[in-house]
Formats: sequence, structure tokens, C-alpha cells
Amino acid sequence: MRVAHPSEWPTKTPKRVNLTIVNMSQLTQAQTSNKEGRILSAISAIKQGQFQSVRVATTLYDIPRTTLRRRIQGMASQRDCTPNSRKLTLYEESALVQYILDLDSRRFPPRLQVVQEIADLLLSERGESLVGKNWTTNFIKRRTEIKAKFSRKYDYKRAKCEDPKIIQDWFSPVQNVIAKYSILEQDIYNFDEAGFAIRVIATAKVVTSSEAKSCPKTIQPGNREWVSIIQGVNSYKWALPLFIIFKAQNHLSA
Repeated sequence: MRVAHPSEWPTKTPKRVNLTIVNMSQLTQAQTSNKEGRILSAISAIKQGQFQSVRVATTLYDIPRTTLRRRIQGMASQRDCTPNSRKLTLYEESALVQYILDLDSRRFPPRLQVVQEIADLLLSERGESLVGKNWTTNFIKRRTEIKAKFSRKYDYKRAKCEDPKIIQDWFSPVQNVIAKYSILEQDIYNFDEAGFAIRVIATAKVVTSSEAKSCPKTIQPGNREWVSIIQGVNSYKWALPLFIIFKAQNHLSA
């Protein structure tokens, strides 16, 4: 028996296969919409007297019998119902978001506990149960207008100096000096000084005895030193080398 050479084997052009990628979320929405349409059609047919019983309508439209009975009794569809996690109505949620944004614009953003207390107050006014411990977190995730951040302490004097009127009173004489001496933009610098403490103890994760009941403490050295840094930045976005000032080793007297 002779075995054919591979070059003699018959060849076929592979068939082209068309693959359709289905978006599962869109498919689920389409199925839900199709089911809702059958339910509405069945309810309309029953009200018009086309069916003598609910059982016949559910068989014909392929929908659960209990679902059709509840919808005939006036229960809203799942799509139109407010989820249990929301608790508040859409109007109440929008009002709460607006209140949060109003406080934030005044630089008094509310804490999570305050938001929860406001929601509980709205619910108590209409005799509803209070929100759960995770409601505020879910509420912030659901509303794209707001988000949670860590606030940082800010000195009162610095905040007070951010008044536009105070800032403008500083820039006006600067502009006068620039005009008086014909100073070019490339000759304008901003200098600032900052101080840093050396050997400052920070919070860190350490390994300790499993029998220890209290958190370990690390003693802060009492002989801290300070380093000053002077930085100059040009208005054309280039900077001078840092000028670092350490503690003097020898005291020079005149």
C-alpha cells in the first residue's frame, strides 16, 4: 500500500467563521425588557377579558404566575422599585447631595457621621427605619457628584490669608514695581524657606510580643535638629539649586 506524499494531500479552503461577541449586560437588559413587555401584554389582555384565568395567560406569555398576580394587584416592577440599600427617595438623595456640596463650597465638608445623621433625620420624619452602618459608604459610591477624602488640618492664619482681597493688595504694589523698573518676566523669581526636623519618629509597623496588651512606644529623641531649605523658582519654570542650611559646627564671632 502506497502512502501519498503530503504534497499530494487534498486541500480545502477553511471556511470563514463569524464570531459574535455578546455583551452580557446588554443581553440581560434585553431579556428583562422582553419579560416586562410580556407581563404588560398579559395584564392588558386580562383586563380586556381575553383570558378567563391568570393561569392561561401565564402559560401563553411564558411568565411566572405569582409575578403576574402581584402585578395585577398593583405591585411595581423590580426595575421601578427603589432598592433597599437606598432608603431615601431620589428627591431626598438629591437634596442631601446639594446640602453636602453647599457645605463643601463654604469649606465645611461634613463628616460621614453627619451625612448618616441627616439621612436618619429624613427617615424618622416619615416613620421609616434608620440607615445601616454601610449606607453612607454606598451612598457616596452611588452618587458621582460627591466622594470621600481625608481632610487635613489647616492653620487658621493661612486660611485667612487666602482671602482674594488680601492677595490682591499684595500683587498691586508688585505690579507697580515691575512697571517702574521695567523688570522682565524672565528676571522674576519666587523664593521660599521651609524648615525640617531631623530624626522625627513616625508611626510604623513593628514586631512585638503576642502577649503585649498595649501598643509599643518609641521615644522621640530630645536633641532634634532643624534644617532650613531655601528654594528659588523662576517665572519661566526653571529652578535654582537648593540652598540647604545645617546647624553650624563652629560659632564665628566678629
